[in-house]
Amino acid sequence: MTVFLIADVKVTDDAWIPEYASKVHDIVAKHGGKYLSRSGNIDTIEGEGLDTTLIALIQFPSREALDAFANDPEYAPFGKARQAGSVSRFHVIDDTDLAGAIPYLPAAG
Repeated sequence: MTVFLIADVKVTDDAWIPEYASKVHDIVAKHGGKYLSRSGNIDTIEGEGLDTTLIALIQFPSREALDAFANDPEYAPFGKARQAGSVSRFHVIDDTDLAGAIPYLPAAG
């Protein structure tokens, strides 16, 4: 089942960004992941805006693939650098429809 990692990041020290941005994409791809967006163009159209610098949306073929990425020793130093230089919230969602009414999405179980 496809899953999506939503990374909501508020950068507090941007020293980690150049190396992270140039290297982590390859680690994501190694685990079957694909960036769908990595953008700082964030507009809130409803509710209170987040104090966020960037949001990344990454698709993985399965939860196991996402977990393999997150636990990859090659990723560990980049994750630590990001954590030290940001406030990050990572969320995982799958590709299901909770209400089960959208015909092209699997119903949530």
